[in-house]
Amino acid sequence: MRYKITSDSTCDLSPELLKKYNVTLMPIVITLDDKEYQDGIDIDQDALFEYTERTGNLPKTSARSAYEYTEFFENLLTDCDHVFHFSLSHKISSTGNNAVVASQEIGNNKVTVFDSKSLSTGMGLQIISCAEKIKEGKTVEEITQEVKEEIEKTQASFLIDTLKFLHKGGRCSGIALLGANLLKIKPRISLVNGEMKVTKKYMGNIEPCLIKYTNEMLKECPPNKKRVFITYSSYMPVADTIEQMLKDYGFEEVYQTNAGPTICTHCGKKTLGILYIKE
Repeated sequence: MRYKITSDSTCDLSPELLKKYNVTLMPIVITLDDKEYQDGIDIDQDALFEYTERTGNLPKTSARSAYEYTEFFENLLTDCDHVFHFSLSHKISSTGNNAVVASQEIGNNKVTVFDSKSLSTGMGLQIISCAEKIKEGKTVEEITQEVKEEIEKTQASFLIDTLKFLHKGGRCSGIALLGANLLKIKPRISLVNGEMKVTKKYMGNIEPCLIKYTNEMLKECPPNKKRVFITYSSYMPVADTIEQMLKDYGFEEVYQTNAGPTICTHCGKKTLGILYIKE
C-alpha cells in the first residue's frame, strides 16, 4: 500500500524534517485584525510578536473546517491508498474533530486520524515514528496500534517566561499575572491526557530555571533515548547548553526547532520545552 502522513501545522517540524519524512501540512488560520494568514506559510513568529507588541492585541487562530479537510484528504488520496493524519489535541482545538468528520465523510477506512493528545513537536515525535513504521513495511493496523501506544507515552512540556500571552488569551487572571511578574514565577505547562496543566512553578531568571526544568523532567519521566526535541518560541543561548546536556544524557537524536506562530500565539517569547517519548 501507498501511505501518506499529514498533520496540522502545529506539529512544528522543521522544513528539513517535513521533507525527509514526506509530511504534508494543513495550515491553521491566524487572523491579525481583519487579515487572515496561514500558519508557517505567509506569517512567522517574528511578525506575530511584532503585531502583539505594537497593538497590545492577541492574534486569533481558527481551525480548518470539516469541508476543507475533506478536500485536503481527497486530493491526497488520488496518489495514495491511505492517509495517517495527526491533529492537535482534541481537548485544545476543534481542528482534530473536524478532521475526524472528514475521514468519516470519505469512508472506506482510507483516513486514520490520530488525536495526538499533544502539541508542537510532541506531535512531531509521533509523526516521525509513524514514518519509520511505514518504512519498515508495517500494516495499517500495526501502525495504528503502535502509534496509539506512543501517544500515551509522549512527554510534552514547556517552561514559560511570562504569563502575558496566556492572560491575553483568557487562560490566567490579572491577579495571577501580577503575582507571577513580581515573584518571577515561570510555570511549567505539561500536556496531561491532552489538556494543558500547570505542573510546577519555578522562580527566578528563565535560563537557570530551564536547566533545572530539564534535569527534573528527565528524572520524573524517564525517556526513550532515541529522539528528543528542544522547541522554543524564540532562540536563547541556553538551548545549546540543554542540547549538550541531552546528548550527554544519551539521546541518539537531539533537534532544536522553532515553535510556529499558532503555538507562539499562546506562549509568547522565551518559552522552551523538551519533548520526547517516555520509556
